[in-house]
Amino acid sequence: MAALPLTLFGIGEPRVDHCAKTQRTVLDPCCWVDHAPGFLLGADELLGRLENVMAWYRGRRLMYGSWNDEPRLTGTEVRDGQELPSIVDDIRSSLNERYGRSFTGLFCNFYTRGSDSVAWHADRIGRTEVDPLVAIVSLGGPRTFLLRPQSGGTSHRVRLDSGDLLIMGGATQHHWEHSIPKTATAAPRMSVTMRAGRR
Repeated sequence: MAALPLTLFGIGEPRVDHCAKTQRTVLDPCCWVDHAPGFLLGADELLGRLENVMAWYRGRRLMYGSWNDEPRLTGTEVRDGQELPSIVDDIRSSLNERYGRSFTGLFCNFYTRGSDSVAWHADRIGRTEVDPLVAIVSLGGPRTFLLRPQSGGTSHRVRLDSGDLLIMGGATQHHWEHSIPKTATAAPRMSVTMRAGRR
């Protein structure tokens, strides 16, 4: 398992804190972001479990005429003979109840060091669904999550700690883009992502 600095809320059996308070930031008249610090207790423990059960791979992207390895690992399926921890279903059920939408799918991104990152982008679900919800549960070390308007303008910054929930909603996937920038040093961090289309 990756070495992590232990945090008060990161250790122990993973469970959803149904009392975690949500803070909404309105990005513009039709776009918003919810941030629920401490949504998942025992988040560092879940990181270790997912690290062991997911089938990790490094994606490739065509940039400036050449193929480049993505500076992070991605997992969309479990390894043969493995199962997802049951807490993943608890997270999904909690999201369904909170937002009255059906969250489907699961993929994880694993940032093993500070140089691991993801460039500015909007999630692909925005190409096929109107006003989708994108939920991210952050596990492990803290990282900065940035959002900026696709048309240009000031970026919005959110610090995601272990166990924090971030929801991008409204038309955010149509008008905004997000990134995880590189940093000099960082503890391993994993994002657990689920999405919901229209009702």
